[in-house]
Formats: sequence, C-alpha cells, structure tokens
Amino acid sequence: MSALEVSSMTVRFGGHQALSEVSLAVDQGKVVGLIGPNGAGKTTLFNAVCGVVTPTSGSVRLMGRDVSGIPTHKRARLGLGRTFQRLEVFASLSVADNVRAGIEIRRTWERRGSTARQYLASGEDLPTEAEVQVILDRLGLSELADVSVGALPTGQARLVELGRALGARPSVLLLDEPASGLDDNETADFGKLLIELAGAGLGILLVEHDVGLVMSVCEQIYVLDFGSVIASGDPDTVRSNEAVVAAYLGAGT
Repeated sequence: MSALEVSSMTVRFGGHQALSEVSLAVDQGKVVGLIGPNGAGKTTLFNAVCGVVTPTSGSVRLMGRDVSGIPTHKRARLGLGRTFQRLEVFASLSVADNVRAGIEIRRTWERRGSTARQYLASGEDLPTEAEVQVILDRLGLSELADVSVGALPTGQARLVELGRALGARPSVLLLDEPASGLDDNETADFGKLLIELAGAGLGILLVEHDVGLVMSVCEQIYVLDFGSVIASGDPDTVRSNEAVVAAYLGAGT
C-alpha cells in the first residue's frame, strides 16, 4: 500500500507555474528520493503535500485517505511529518526539550483518537521520557541532551529537528535537505538511520543534494526540473538517464 500518493499536482503562483502535473508515490517501508536543481519545485511540492500551499489542481492521499482539502495541522495528526530546508528548531530550548515537544504535541492528538507507532522502538508505546531517550540515543545526541540547540552547529541541529519530527510518530516523513551540514561520517550514519526507519515501516520522501546519499538509500527516485517530473526509477535508471545528466547530475556522475 502506498503511504503517500500525489496525483497530477499543479501549482501556479500568478503567472508562474511552479509544478506541472506531478505524480509520485511513497510506499510504506521505503525511502523515495526527490532530486533536481535549485528552483525545480521540490520544496513547493512539499508545501503542497503538507497543505501550506493550495495547489491549482491535483490530489494528495495519505495512507489511502484523500487529504487534499484537510488543513496542515490535521494532516500532521493523520501521520504526515516534515523537516525543513530552512532549519526549524526551538533554538532557546535544550536538545531533549525539542524532542520532548514533538512527543507532547502528539500526546494531545492521541487524546482525540490518533494512534501511531514509534519506529525506533519496534512499534512499542513508550512513556515520554523513555521515548526521548530512545530518539536521542539513536541520533547520537544523548551527550547533548541538556545543551541549548542554538549553541549547536547546523548538522547537529538538523538531527534535533529530525528527532522532534520522529517524536510526533509520523507514518510518512518528508525530509528537506536533512544532510546539509553533516560531515561524511555523520552522513553515513544518517543513511543507516533512514534505512532502519524504512525497514521498520516508515515511508520517507527525501529531498537531498547529496547524490551519493540518495543513490545509496533510495529504491525509487523522482527527478524534477522546471516543475515537471523528467525521470523516475531506481538509482541505476536515473543515473543513466540523459535528461537527468543534462539537467542535474552532470557527466561522470
């Protein structure tokens, strides 16, 4: 079953068409890549999927449910999580409190009947503090638990943002350039984390300019250019596509 389905998504801003008939699917338990040059429409697609931008046409289905007319906060309650290209953290709070915030927000949703599983704990339902610790441990942030996020370098702050998103227990997670600021070792560990989360059942849509990371963790990749999907397929198919090489990857990639 597809965890996320985007069908014929078109977005216009005045006379500018940012997306044109974009369709893609993210299955449960899969990492799907979305790549393309700057300005291709990747973040606009994320915004339309989340309900921040109202598309001109097209639909979004989450776990089989049409959420096209549902506001952003309700899509989040239904299991749609996200990180941002422009880092969004509570800079004045500690690392642990940022993660705790995601969990506590989810707790308010659960009082309204929402249920979700913690993929980092094999689906186990954990008390808040135990869940905070599981997330911090897996992201390598335990020693920084009491540090203010505003004092962290960008790479570590991005991991905090991811931890907060995982605290909300999404069924589909949209990641917008999450490896920006990570060094090679951190990126390798991050790739292992994505594979682990997908292996536990989470659906992930990954926007990332680190092509090596995308090629190593994604089973399916969509390529956007000027708001349209110009290619899709497995990494080998995308890597050898002449249009993708010309528009984004370049010769010798």
